[in-house]
Formats: sequence, structure tokens, C-alpha cells
Amino acid sequence: MATQDKCCTLVPYFKVADGKLQAFRALCEEFVAKTQNEPKCLYYGFSFDGDQVHCREGYADAQGLLAHLDNVAALLQEGLKIAEITRLEVHGPRDELDKLREPLAGLKPQFFTLEYGFRR
Repeated sequence: MATQDKCCTLVPYFKVADGKLQAFRALCEEFVAKTQNEPKCLYYGFSFDGDQVHCREGYADAQGLLAHLDNVAALLQEGLKIAEITRLEVHGPRDELDKLREPLAGLKPQFFTLEYGFRR
């Protein structure tokens, strides 16, 4: 059973530099505030395990994901001064992933193609 779902998820994991966790948490609040009104954002939040941080985020389609990255570009640059991306995954249907491969190439993500499932 193939899916008609166009949802794209960005799955970044960060390792925060020693002594910078509070500064990164403050940036997370800014990320959430800036993302809150994006029309194609389905969900967005940060999870913590010590100095390891995961951003849980999903978008209606590739266009929504790219709009988000444009919206938070300056904040992301600030975050990358005190944390590094240790893993980056992008999940979505093939047609949507094809729209993301070139724009995200510099971040070197691993792409996972959604083939089966549903979304309510």
C-alpha cells in the first residue's frame, strides 16, 4: 500500500559544547517562537538527553521544510557556534525528497524514502 502523504520530517541531532547547554536552551526557545507561525509546520520541539539534543520537526511538504530553514537560518548559524550536528536525517516521499536533495546537499543528510503508511 503506497502512501499519499507528502509530509517531510527533518531529524537533526546536536551535541552541545561543554558549558554551553543553557545558551543552547535559550536558542531553542527562539527557534520555537520563530517557527510557531509557519503555516506548513505540523509539529516542532526539542528533546534533551544531557548535552545531546534532538529537534523533532515535521512539515506538510518539501516547500514547508525549505521555508522553515530559510526562516531560522540566522538562528541555526548561532546554534552551530555552540553545538555540532552529529546526525541529520530527512524523511519523506520520493517526489518531495527530490525537491530537497540539492538545497540540503551541503548539510550532508541521510535521506529516507517513505513508501508505505498513512497520516490522519
